[in-house]
Amino acid sequence: MVGIYLIGLIAQVFFSARMLIQWILSEKKKKVVSPSLYWVFSLLGAYLLCIYGWLRNDFSIILGQFISFYVYIWNLKEKGLWNKLPRILQAILVMTPVVAAVFALNDFHSFIDSFFMDEDIPLWLIIMGSMGQVIFTLRFVYQWYYSKKFGASVLPVNFWIISLVGSLTIALYGIIRLDPILILGQSTGFIVYIRNIMIGNRETKKR
Repeated sequence: MVGIYLIGLIAQVFFSARMLIQWILSEKKKKVVSPSLYWVFSLLGAYLLCIYGWLRNDFSIILGQFISFYVYIWNLKEKGLWNKLPRILQAILVMTPVVAAVFALNDFHSFIDSFFMDEDIPLWLIIMGSMGQVIFTLRFVYQWYYSKKFGASVLPVNFWIISLVGSLTIALYGIIRLDPILILGQSTGFIVYIRNIMIGNRETKKR
């Protein structure tokens, strides 16, 4: 169990580091920015947290990471970093979620029993956690859509509003499940989300 928590903790370190870097650079430039390291650390954290969710038999965590994984890759492409990675590493990163999904579908009954029939996690709680992860992850779908229209990788104000709503839901889920990794990971982001909303709104008013 200690090893599993360590994987989750390292993942949260990457997520916290991305927020800290983005926050510092935004404060420095007095506008919301989308630094390359934000997306590098996002991809590393998502990869590890997906493994953590699988080892914890937590469907909601896996769902959240699967949805956002390829958005991180798209942003790395926009930043010109993805093509600098070795082809073998690109293939591993791209295929890992697919392989995991295929593995789950090949043993579908075991997958359902493992994630949805766990007596320690009631169905309503799984639904709640999954909703939090979906909301939290849809921010990246929105970010991708907005960035495509804008023509560059950016982090708009609504991205941070969605982040705050999803984060509060996941934090409550983590408290109910007594999951220190989820509680720690979400609680560190509240200030960053609120501050980016403030900076973004101030920037909008100036324009």
